[in-house]
Amino acid sequence: MKQTYLYTLIIFTFGIFILFPAGMNAMAQKKLNVVVAGLSHDHVYLIMNSYEKRQVNIVGIAESNPDLIRRFKERYDLPDDLFHTDLSTLLKKTKPDVVLAYNPINEHLSVVEAAAPLGISVMVEKPLATTVAQAERIVQLAHKHQIHVLTNYETTWYASNQEAYNKIRTQQQIGKIRKMVVHDGHQGPKEIRVSNEFLSWLTDPVQNGGGALVDFGCYGANLMTWLMDGQAPIAVTAITRQLKKDIYPKVDDDATIILEYPDATGIIEASWNWPFSIKDMEVFGETGYIQAVDPQTLRTKAQEDTSYQQVIATPLPKNLSNHLHYLSAVLNDEIEPANDLSSLKNNLLVVKILEAAKTSAKTGQRIVIE
Repeated sequence: MKQTYLYTLIIFTFGIFILFPAGMNAMAQKKLNVVVAGLSHDHVYLIMNSYEKRQVNIVGIAESNPDLIRRFKERYDLPDDLFHTDLSTLLKKTKPDVVLAYNPINEHLSVVEAAAPLGISVMVEKPLATTVAQAERIVQLAHKHQIHVLTNYETTWYASNQEAYNKIRTQQQIGKIRKMVVHDGHQGPKEIRVSNEFLSWLTDPVQNGGGALVDFGCYGANLMTWLMDGQAPIAVTAITRQLKKDIYPKVDDDATIILEYPDATGIIEASWNWPFSIKDMEVFGETGYIQAVDPQTLRTKAQEDTSYQQVIATPLPKNLSNHLHYLSAVLNDEIEPANDLSSLKNNLLVVKILEAAKTSAKTGQRIVIE
């Protein structure tokens, strides 16, 4: 009798040992239920591809453009009842985990206004907003309703950027930062054949807030704010140009932005005139140099008499590997955004930098950040 009881106890305990972690893992891997707000930003294909791979549940799409609705219905075999024209009604009906915004930048505020009172968090595509007034209103709503409002940048999920940060800030391998240079952009949105819907608002000074200065300047402002531990620059100076006025008559297509810090300088080079797509970051410290060349590659130089070294960055942990895994971790209270690249604090400052840069380019003045 005792042997039978002992045997049963062992089996039961061993079963718990096996099943409990499996259950925990299933919980950890629970797919997000998301509502998609807008289909006119071409980054929407990232979430649609994740949906196609069954990595996320799309419980509703808010879009009013019939051509976009038809195109996405056909491409992804989506049912009619997934689509709605009114975001607020859709959110009340579906109660998703999060809203993902793929609409013009100046409409991000309206997405937060719809989601926040319902206690639903939001992730927008970069940048957070087109004006400081919009960004500050988003911050107010997020705090009032205790939701997360996060901003998604492609470069956040680069292993090279994350490893560069650790080497620079955590391990202090190159001493104090003295100069940062970030290059971002491509040949131009029309030249790389973005969709007509995306092109129409991306080249609109109101809907996008500017041209290349906003579209790609935000990456540098985001990364530099992160590297400087959330510190605001003392002042911003910018020069913008229209090298292709016939293609982009309403907005700039090339921008150079200088950020002044007490002991460092940041130079953001954003353009729709590069000969190829580029997203890299160089950081010069007191004793060394680190460049994030591409998503996986780091290039370093320790001192004058050493040669450049090139290495492949360590792969990122799952919760930092892409925006969906990061979102799940944040919503499950496994990550506190604090001052990280997606955080509200960082991205409010990004908008302040971009607004100062636009003012500087327009007036020819150095703009002090208040």
